[in-house]
Amino acid sequence: MIDNILSGDYPQSKVLNTALLAVVVGLGLGPFIFDGAVAFSTITSICVFIVLVASYDILLGYTHIVSLAHMMFYGIGAYAAAIALHSMGGSWGGLVVGVVAGVLAAAAIAFLVGLLSLRVKALFFALVTLAVAVGFGILISKFYGLTGGEQGLGFRPPRALGPAFKLFDDKWWGFNILGWLRAVITDPGNIAAHTREAVFDVRMSGRIILYYVIFLTTVALFLLMLRMMNSPFGRVLKAIRENEFRAEALGYRTVIYRTINVVIAGAIAALAGAMSALSDPWVTPDSYISLAVMVNILLMCVIGGMGTLYGAIVGATIFIVAETYLKDLMEVAYKLTAGFFDALPHWLAWVGFAHELLNPDRWYFWMGLLFVLSVYFFPAGVVGQFRAKEAAASMADEGQ
Repeated sequence: MIDNILSGDYPQSKVLNTALLAVVVGLGLGPFIFDGAVAFSTITSICVFIVLVASYDILLGYTHIVSLAHMMFYGIGAYAAAIALHSMGGSWGGLVVGVVAGVLAAAAIAFLVGLLSLRVKALFFALVTLAVAVGFGILISKFYGLTGGEQGLGFRPPRALGPAFKLFDDKWWGFNILGWLRAVITDPGNIAAHTREAVFDVRMSGRIILYYVIFLTTVALFLLMLRMMNSPFGRVLKAIRENEFRAEALGYRTVIYRTINVVIAGAIAALAGAMSALSDPWVTPDSYISLAVMVNILLMCVIGGMGTLYGAIVGATIFIVAETYLKDLMEVAYKLTAGFFDALPHWLAWVGFAHELLNPDRWYFWMGLLFVLSVYFFPAGVVGQFRAKEAAASMADEGQ
């Protein structure tokens, strides 16, 4: 059964199996083990970016299509949902119209981009897609009446997906793992008290319903992409990646396959945009159609590992968790080490610069260093590196 669900494509590493299982379980139980608005926003963002990065990976990792317009499709999905819900008053009909319109519009634009640009190779294709994305971003910022311009557009989701809706009157129990760990690290002498404080009430609101809609959609789309990449269609894409001329010589119309791949990736990215918009009902060009979003997608894809799909889970989780909590971790480290550095003799006072590096205001420095180290030690991405080690170990065992 697991073989059918995963389409025979396993992580191929015990470490990865454990890590991916921990991420999936953590996301599945997220509202009951992570307390607070920041934690809730983090797990929702991880779900959305797993879909977005995986949809980009089927372009970059599986077919070597270097597109710099993927955030445009992400923005199309978000703005289509926002405009429809804004115009139709937060109704279910508006939600359906927005999602369907966003997916169809993204697929149509992706089809045109594919037809016009996929005959252009490598860097030139990337530049063409970048020009299209920049032009689309300018249009979004200029149509104030429709999109809200640079200020963005707000809307109301359906009431059943909002925080005011109550599914059950009874409150459920949750246990704040992150808060408990932080309290234990900073004050290990009161574990019992910290454990009691970590228990919190979970109100089964529309926000929880929306989260599980996003989570289940993420699981379904990820498994769909996994099945697609392990189907005959996916194997042709891999053949195009390895040697496009040989695939063409074997009779495959590579332009058609690549265009279909761009259309599918664009449609899935639009779905990710719609999910993101529902979780934060205020869309702006900077949040969806900026180069910063495209850079983040690229970083997550590279960190996790291109051409693996599982890399999308690892890359999105590492990036978003680091972006959200690195500053908090540095604040804890800064306070814990303050006494040590203050106790140093005067002739070692110059060492105090090391303590300043732990200042929470320096978190951008450590964020950049983290990514540099990840690329240095994991040149094939986290998933690719662990898979390579597992394969090397298996070959060594067979050789013995």
